[in-house]
Amino acid sequence: MGAEAEQQQAPSSPPPVVVGLQLSALIDHVAHVDWSLLDRVPGDRGGSQQVSFEELNHILTEVNALILPSRDDLSPVRTMAGGSVANTIRGLSAGFGISTGIIGARGDDDQGLLFVNNMSFSGVDLTRLRTKKGHTAQCACLVDASGNRTMRPCLSSAVKLQANEFVKEDFQGSKWLVVRYAQQNLEQIIEAIRVAKQEGLSVSLDLASFEMVRDYRLQLIALLETGNIDLCFANEDEAREIIGGELTFDPEVALAFLSKYCKWAVVTLASKGCLAKHGKQVVQVPAIGESNAVDATGAGDLFASGFLYGLVKGLPLEECCKVGACSGGSVIRALGGEVRPENWQWMYKQMHAGGLLLPELKN
Repeated sequence: MGAEAEQQQAPSSPPPVVVGLQLSALIDHVAHVDWSLLDRVPGDRGGSQQVSFEELNHILTEVNALILPSRDDLSPVRTMAGGSVANTIRGLSAGFGISTGIIGARGDDDQGLLFVNNMSFSGVDLTRLRTKKGHTAQCACLVDASGNRTMRPCLSSAVKLQANEFVKEDFQGSKWLVVRYAQQNLEQIIEAIRVAKQEGLSVSLDLASFEMVRDYRLQLIALLETGNIDLCFANEDEAREIIGGELTFDPEVALAFLSKYCKWAVVTLASKGCLAKHGKQVVQVPAIGESNAVDATGAGDLFASGFLYGLVKGLPLEECCKVGACSGGSVIRALGGEVRPENWQWMYKQMHAGGLLLPELKN
């Protein structure tokens, strides 16, 4: 198939507890920008919409010309391994000491190498990541002065793992598969979930973006109706769209809708915290660290890291949410979807203060 797996971990290593499905490795270019630039970027501000390679380069050129000063005296543009699934599993590995791996493909270019270096540095097992000839996906993550982000991914020409390339060894021995909803990848998602279920894994699904839910709602509901999704995460905008997109919106209605199909359902509400349901139990937990928000990129992804850590450790629903609130709060303290070391330390202090189970980290 013209693909080779990365040999970053000894074959004798036990399977990772959590594997993430990210069909295309992705590099994020994260920068503070002003509203005048956002007005010139096609598509809805605050959402995620695909662009061509030429459009991405045009956006990055504009960004470099109109960059906002960074609050933390470091480079105003951060380049790192990105993508929702990568953010979640990197957080689980680096911040929570949970063994993770990624299933996908990366290009044989500089961006692909950067993805490998960044993820392996964080302890992610890359033996399921294939290398293919071609480009690695990239995304411009544009953050305004309020910390809200607009995403413009360039995926069309990027290498990607195909549905016929999954093998049971990708999933064997793991406990959880982390997936992000994407209509253009639905064939691969359905096949990955099928093999994962055969191997006894639970499946966590993130709803990706309000545009994805709005435009492909029926296909998403059909996926939920399979009964193969054990855990579903939706932010407020995605939750609104899944129950029809009404302006008057009750997140508890969306939570009840998702919980019809999933053992665990979570609706994150930004500064208002989150709602979660498991069986008949419903909990609401406040946000942590919102007043220090620099960039909302990765907040939902890192919330998922903390929540999954809680499930892996057998914590009660409310404590899973509280850990998620701590990890979600840690990533918004700096640019990008990767938590910096000082912000992991901030998170551990919050967890300790809240009486939550602290991770067992290897030195």
